[in-house]
Amino acid sequence: MLKITIQGNERQTSFELEGRLAGPWVEELTTCWKNFAGDRRLGVNLKAVTFIDEAGRRLLTEMHRQGIVIEGTGCMTASIVEAIIREGKS
Repeated sequence: MLKITIQGNERQTSFELEGRLAGPWVEELTTCWKNFAGDRRLGVNLKAVTFIDEAGRRLLTEMHRQGIVIEGTGCMTASIVEAIIREGKS
């Protein structure tokens, strides 16, 4: 299960994720991203994510490549964010 809390205004939107970014929830985050894309700055906060599968990791990598800020403060999410940023530079 994944809870996506959307916060923001006309210039900036952030998605705060809680739970597992896996399976059908990857597509749900993709839909949220596409619905809010445009002239807004977007960000994703992974601080309450407990698991990310390979599809979720690929999505976050693509979002980062598109300029979306990915943040994570827990041990697991911080290391995943670091890896995504490194992959995005290659």
